Amino acid sequence: MKRTLFTLLTLLFVGTASADEGMWLPSLISDRIDDMRSKGFRLTAEDIYSVNRASMKDAVVLFNGGCTGEIVSPEGLLLTNHHCGYGAIQAHSSVEHDYLTHGFWARSRAEELPNKKLYVCILVRMEEVTDRIAAGETPEALIRVAEAEGKGYKASVEQMYYGNQQFLFVYEQFDDVRLVGAPPSSIGKFGGDTDNWIWPRHTGDFSAFRIYAGKDNRPAAYAPDNVPYRPKRHFALSTKGVREGDFTMIYGFPGNTQEYILSDAVDYVVRRADPDKIAIRTGRLDIISAAQASDPALRIHYAAKHANIANAWKKWQGEQLGLTRRRTADSKRAYEREFQTWAEQRSEYAGLLSAMKTEYARMLPPYYAYEITRETLGTLPTQYSDEERSADLFERCRPTEQALFRYAFAEYAKRCPEQYRLPEFLDGVAAAGSTKAYADKVFEGLWSSTDTMAVIRLNKEMKRMLGHISWLLGTTSLRNPTSKRLNELYTHYIKGLREWDAQRAFYPDANLTLRVAYGTVAGYEYADGEYHTPLTTLDGIIAKDNPEIYDYDIPQVLRDLHASKDYGRWGVTIDGRRTVPVCLLATNHTTGGNSGSPVLNGRGELIGINFDRTWRSTMSDIAFDPSICRNIAVDIRYVLFVIERVGGAGYLLDEMTLR
Repeated sequence: MKRTLFTLLTLLFVGTASADEGMWLPSLISDRIDDMRSKGFRLTAEDIYSVNRASMKDAVVLFNGGCTGEIVSPEGLLLTNHHCGYGAIQAHSSVEHDYLTHGFWARSRAEELPNKKLYVCILVRMEEVTDRIAAGETPEALIRVAEAEGKGYKASVEQMYYGNQQFLFVYEQFDDVRLVGAPPSSIGKFGGDTDNWIWPRHTGDFSAFRIYAGKDNRPAAYAPDNVPYRPKRHFALSTKGVREGDFTMIYGFPGNTQEYILSDAVDYVVRRADPDKIAIRTGRLDIISAAQASDPALRIHYAAKHANIANAWKKWQGEQLGLTRRRTADSKRAYEREFQTWAEQRSEYAGLLSAMKTEYARMLPPYYAYEITRETLGTLPTQYSDEERSADLFERCRPTEQALFRYAFAEYAKRCPEQYRLPEFLDGVAAAGSTKAYADKVFEGLWSSTDTMAVIRLNKEMKRMLGHISWLLGTTSLRNPTSKRLNELYTHYIKGLREWDAQRAFYPDANLTLRVAYGTVAGYEYADGEYHTPLTTLDGIIAKDNPEIYDYDIPQVLRDLHASKDYGRWGVTIDGRRTVPVCLLATNHTTGGNSGSPVLNGRGELIGINFDRTWRSTMSDIAFDPSICRNIAVDIRYVLFVIERVGGAGYLLDEMTLR
């Protein structure tokens, strides 16, 4: 059945693949190469992905299981975001050696710092195994055979299109990854939570690490005599800059999108989940921020925790705003009605939407309880290690830790649906006389080690309830509102959509597997109605500089360099002003996991490092809107400027390929 002109006009962004929308599998990128070349790409599909020869995939790493990084030298030097390396930087920091505040730069290989449990994975190959699994091979068997192929090999089988296709991914995992350098947080986190998800942006969000291997160039556990990894491919860096309209490509590991969910799920996210989770995290951030403001040591101690909480907190706000203002749920409802009209004539699909909506009504209440439990009781420690207890600042953490316990208990009691509240929690509140009194009892026992069983019992009961909810929903994969039955229905729904809407370019949802996204450098009209250009400069940093506000207190060296205009080879002239480029804006489709991803030009050269999206762009996890969806990257020229002129580590540039 033909869709009406009205529907086509109003549902353009959900009915077809919008300009620059999509996270494409690199092994199938040949299907998109003509479109990429029309936008300015100058290489081949095999340059992007090849099993038989070195290709771009060999220079892209999954960084510590949740970010992306790129190899930029033949000696294993890699770049990622400052916030991706934040935990490692914090772990090496102290009041005496505050690398978060002052930055860190190794002056030799011997000074590069090893990191416990930090690893990177490089994709060896990916292959579709749908037919093999259908013929009786198990994912477990496929993984076992693949991992036996090489030293340090790790493998997984991942679903695409809700199980309509299955792919095997084989990686080489390197466990010796050392910190090479990081700018001060006043550069790497400039603007902090204030500017997070915002454009214009002026953040030098990068850090540098090096992959080490055994003398055979294969993965090896940390050892002092390991040597820098020799990659099959590393990215050259472009120093020529970009202009509005230039082609851009992102190569990375996007984590999680839900592009094909029904309006029911969008309503849940916008009206219930996001508002409640935002409110809960606001309270946690207030408690931690007060502690940080009171004590420099506590500022360092809680820095990573604060950043982790704040990132999703602000993201959810932008997501809610974008989905509401773009009326995404209404658009999806109209799209569903069009599909239903077509489906009614086909027995395989006729009752599909009705069954899906019935399942949403069943599973959303327990799923909400699952989310709320994890956001409250699930955030609390079940022990304090001997290392934590021996630290000088342990006792100074007591008021903050107790406040977090009280707050989590109160929010759980307030928000968790009654039928899913833990019996242990209800009994504890009743015995103590109040939620606050029960929180204090559990905390005191844990803090003093006099009654650790209370928190252990509560934690066991929480795990039991979360397990019960997983049983009710039939799945342990609960990053999104879903159930086993819903996944089965979505398998048929996506199959039906691809039959009905044959002109739509469907791409699989992100699932932390390697993807290609491409677009162009482009400006942005924000909610204020003003057009913002896609490039920012050091002048913007100076304009925001404020020593009285932590997020905007820049290093003195930046002020001095700006005053002297001693920018060296990184200076550019814009409108008669001598300055340094800082960040760029483009239309690539990204999400969490793309942090640290290389931003490449049409010649495959590194022009930036992706680190964020604009605030309302966070809706692109659910619906991509080309008018507002933008990714934010730090310009590679600013990265090089900071390394050389601020960090005094110009020797690192000598091992890079600069063009």
